Amino acid sequence: MRHAVEQVRATTPMAQSFTNFVTINLVANAQLAAGGAAAMSFLPDDVIDTAAISGADYINVGTLLPFYKDALPKIARAFHKAGHRWVLDPVAAGIGETRTEILRSFRAAPPTIVRGNASEIIALTDMWGLAEEAEPGNTPVSRPAGVESVDEVDAAIEPARRLARHLASLAPDGKAAVAVSGAVDLVTDGATVYRLPGGSPMMTKITGAGCSLGGVTAVYLAVTDPLVAALAATALYNRAGETAEAASHGPGSFQVAFLDALWNTTPDQVAASEIHLA
Repeated sequence: MRHAVEQVRATTPMAQSFTNFVTINLVANAQLAAGGAAAMSFLPDDVIDTAAISGADYINVGTLLPFYKDALPKIARAFHKAGHRWVLDPVAAGIGETRTEILRSFRAAPPTIVRGNASEIIALTDMWGLAEEAEPGNTPVSRPAGVESVDEVDAAIEPARRLARHLASLAPDGKAAVAVSGAVDLVTDGATVYRLPGGSPMMTKITGAGCSLGGVTAVYLAVTDPLVAALAATALYNRAGETAEAASHGPGSFQVAFLDALWNTTPDQVAASEIHLA
């Protein structure tokens, strides 16, 4: 993880985003604070062309507009054809026909990393038909939960592993990862599962913490493999969240302190993060 953080700081990789317009400002600022560069667009041809100079991309399906139904599958297919790596945040997976149709379309042209909360990961695994691989009686029930999770992170362990294996099966290099955010975060490449404790409860009191984590994960994906990218971004967020909580007095000052902490957290601090095998 140390090397990934150092590489980002040394090379300033660009990670393009097609993201939730409610949180787009925080996503861009977090990418910059982490050491990367940001590019934002909602035009399919623009996104596809810019991917040629972007190290990785990020797609977030929060706050949908009608044209996303055609735009996002088109972008995903182009990324898949080009072997371009990208991160998906399946915000509110399981709610609404349009969102479900968009997310289902990604099954055949999937991202390199999926990052979401436990309920979103469970719902996406179910809508892609991957839950059928689970042993009878062990498949979690998918429940729409808006942008909040109603499931514990541990309930998403097996869905996350199955999802990661599916992503890897269609990746050019056979590598992929899934990151599940929660009180204790979880990251898996489909084989090994890691738990990352830490962070701050204040992350749930600002809009866009998860969205911006997806964008920063794409920044790391531009310089390293999917598993390391997911682990490094998650560890960076946990360390920055802890620092920001200690320096802030509420949600407003926390967000400012959090961006500063993303900037100031060192490669050694990220590398020293506590990580356990699940």
